[in-house]
Amino acid sequence: MITELFVALSGIDVAAVMGAIPPPCRTAPCSFSVVNIDESEALIELPPCRPRVAVRHLLPSLSVLTDRPYSARFELSTRSDRTWSSWVATTTLGSAAFGALPAAAGGLTCDVDVYTTTAPVEEMTLCVRVAAADLRAVLDAPWMATLSVSDVGPLASPDAAREPLRLTVPARSQMQAPSEIAARICSPTSVAMVLEYWSRPEDTASLAAEMFNAATDCYGVWPSAIQAAGRRGVAGYLLRFPDWSAATWCLARGLPIIASVRYAAGELGGAAITETSGHLVVITGHEGDDVLVNDPAAPTAASVRRRYRIEELRRAWLERNGVGYVLFRPDEIRGA
Repeated sequence: MITELFVALSGIDVAAVMGAIPPPCRTAPCSFSVVNIDESEALIELPPCRPRVAVRHLLPSLSVLTDRPYSARFELSTRSDRTWSSWVATTTLGSAAFGALPAAAGGLTCDVDVYTTTAPVEEMTLCVRVAAADLRAVLDAPWMATLSVSDVGPLASPDAAREPLRLTVPARSQMQAPSEIAARICSPTSVAMVLEYWSRPEDTASLAAEMFNAATDCYGVWPSAIQAAGRRGVAGYLLRFPDWSAATWCLARGLPIIASVRYAAGELGGAAITETSGHLVVITGHEGDDVLVNDPAAPTAASVRRRYRIEELRRAWLERNGVGYVLFRPDEIRGA
């Protein structure tokens, strides 16, 4: 499988951003334009992106390093042969009421925050609609918009055993949050662990309240995690990881990965929950044939750190969707 990450950025060191993206997924930063709709709304427009191969999985995100409130929505059009689709929109992050756009058109479909196509597409254009009471201050803050695009080819086998590596990511259990939300906040809890790793600690329940998406009644809208981290000065992006070597590259660079996993009963030995249709864990390292993981579904913080077999985690993560959040402090990442 081939994944490329298209990036537009403003006010963030390019070398730091490139130093946080696995080399096979990197592309040179895109140009962009900002079109003002009115005093409180604008469009960040990326130029048409042309990946190396036709793709079917597209995943956008926006990271703005500001604590000022803002809303955002991603809008995408794709080209197959000579035909461009109509614009298709994700769910909105924040409280703004943007003009209606469809969730599907011309073979392009958006399920909350991820786009898929019925046939491979050769080119795509991303716009990010942003609204804020203090729009100029938001757009003047450092920001990066990204679009992960990938085909549906086979995954490479895991690399041969590497030297053991563990990142010291603090452990938190979602099950120790208030009972009415405990079972639902794996994403905020995972983000809280990685924020604390980057010396930006946050109360888990407060972070969950901030990341809650009322339109979907969900705490796990993926771009909301990137938005929340940005409010604390931690940049980030979403990536469909193409293989295990991209993950080990991130870990070797000191970058934990918040991974979206899905597995049936018996598919992940020693898991904190028996089965799941969608769950987030923090990958913190590897040792021999094991992956080291902080699993927020563990009943206590003391039991959060776990070992999962690499082949089983690879199946639950990379073979199911491969999506990961990568959060980083630009001031602590050396150039690639």
